[in-house]
Amino acid sequence: MKILGIIPARYASTRFPAKAIVDIAGKSMVQRVYEQAKKCTILNEVIIATDEQQILEHVQQFGGKAVMTSLYHQSGTDRCAEVSAAFPEFDVVINIQGDEPFINPEQITKVAACFIDKKTELATLVKKIEQDEELHNPNTPKVVLNNRSEAIYFSRSVIPYIRGQQLQNWLQHHTFYKHIGIYGYRADILQEITKLPVSTLEKAESLEQLRWIENGYRIKVAETELETLAVDTPADLENVLKKYSADSQ
Repeated sequence: MKILGIIPARYASTRFPAKAIVDIAGKSMVQRVYEQAKKCTILNEVIIATDEQQILEHVQQFGGKAVMTSLYHQSGTDRCAEVSAAFPEFDVVINIQGDEPFINPEQITKVAACFIDKKTELATLVKKIEQDEELHNPNTPKVVLNNRSEAIYFSRSVIPYIRGQQLQNWLQHHTFYKHIGIYGYRADILQEITKLPVSTLEKAESLEQLRWIENGYRIKVAETELETLAVDTPADLENVLKKYSADSQ
């Protein structure tokens, strides 16, 4: 089994344009993601998929591998599908978020390892929720699992509803999981899901993985205890720099 790691890195981020090449303690964000991904020995290759010549040239300057993709992709999954089609020798694709500069290679490995089971179609990562603030934050998608460690629903709402208990006590009565946004796809399945029309559940929650579930695809889930720190806004960048500075001391 050959596994390809793809890091989507588009230029025109709505909340933080050009964030892929923003400096984080002497290296660009995309370089830091790339270097973390390269530490993951289960990956046979790592490629940055971009829609901007400036990012392509920057990646080439630090010795990374990058390819140009369409300007018109709606998601990182669509961008991964274009790259995967150009590299048909790979059986599995791992979509590594381009805005998590200090992603732990162990998290990538956990998702990739789901495909040791040949029946796995799609895979992702979850983490146990431990704080009420996180549980009730609509920007933190929650995941419901079945007893085969498959995701059966994702929601911005808190699910399941704990009947008869005060909201502040829900974590004491059920194990809730949040979604960590790294995806794995069997290469043939990746091509299939990007041809599906946007689904009603996806429109309602603005979560693309609901399109896959609504169309009958199964998403295997691995659990991590490690946290992730994404950079969506300049304020997030300040938090990342503070954490880097603290960890370096």
